[in-house]
Amino acid sequence: MTKAVLEIVNPGMMATIQDFGRFGYQAKGVPTSGALDFVNLRLANRLVGNEEGQGALEFRIMGPTIRVLADSVRIALTGTEAVIELMEPVAKRVPSYQSVTLQKGALFKVGVTADTAVAYLAVEGGFDVPDVYASQSTYMSGGFGGFEGRALQVGDLLPLALASVPDRHEQVCDAPLLLDSTDPIRVVPGPQKDYFSKAGLKTFFSESYVISGDSNRMGSRLEGAPVAHEKGADINSDGIVTGAIQVPGNGLPIVLLADHQTTGGYPKIGCVASADLPRLGRMKPGCALTFSAVTVAQAEKARRLLEQQLAQSIAAFKAVPSEQEQFWNHLAECNLIDGVVGS
Repeated sequence: MTKAVLEIVNPGMMATIQDFGRFGYQAKGVPTSGALDFVNLRLANRLVGNEEGQGALEFRIMGPTIRVLADSVRIALTGTEAVIELMEPVAKRVPSYQSVTLQKGALFKVGVTADTAVAYLAVEGGFDVPDVYASQSTYMSGGFGGFEGRALQVGDLLPLALASVPDRHEQVCDAPLLLDSTDPIRVVPGPQKDYFSKAGLKTFFSESYVISGDSNRMGSRLEGAPVAHEKGADINSDGIVTGAIQVPGNGLPIVLLADHQTTGGYPKIGCVASADLPRLGRMKPGCALTFSAVTVAQAEKARRLLEQQLAQSIAAFKAVPSEQEQFWNHLAECNLIDGVVGS
């Protein structure tokens, strides 16, 4: 029996498999990795009927071109205003935040994601790749997880868990969480804020920063006004969590993201509230941002609100009428249904 796969005709930019990440292994030096935008990972998976944390394709700015080599596959694109552009067997465009089922031989692509740095393509049933430390997430620096521990390349045959998918209505998300606010990124100060002068703290929480082109899945490097240290830029290395903001000797903050190292020797001025990590993950190089200080309680409240909004967005999914249903609905709207039935 031939294995059901997706043939990667063009991988786009930095296409990797990511899920919620691997937890509990930082003491062994294993980063968490995982999706930069967990909101859109969850929406993509729910649109195709998966558990929210199932591994999906994450790509940056430019999407892949893929041929379906399975009996059928159901896919959904989230995180972008781009569309799924079906090229074969017929030309068709499917908007993001809507699932679609494709048959064997279908060829489709996702173009440039002008509105976001990362987007997600989920497939029903997920990918048939092994868990490494309880996760399918790709950690490219370590060369493990996902598909052979790397970004996808031309000619890869990405194995699917399902050879075919059941026939049912497609789903559409009419109210995705766009997270397009220009509000400051919320930061809980510390744990080493005493390493910064009062002027340095004022600079960090009042100036605007721009995401550098040197940013990647490990961290967002920021350009702008340097933050002044009070006790120097070196500390004994200690543990790091996602969202921690290190300030090295040049005074320019680095927000550590999914592939961050497990320990670091620069003082941390604060940590981004988890509710704002998806918004930060979506920001492209050149985007400007500011920071505001919040308490732990305020950060927890913000996360609870985000979870409520995400649950409401998922609860509002709608079934997409089949083409036949759309045809009959169109006839009804044109007030022709009586004439057709009576003919």
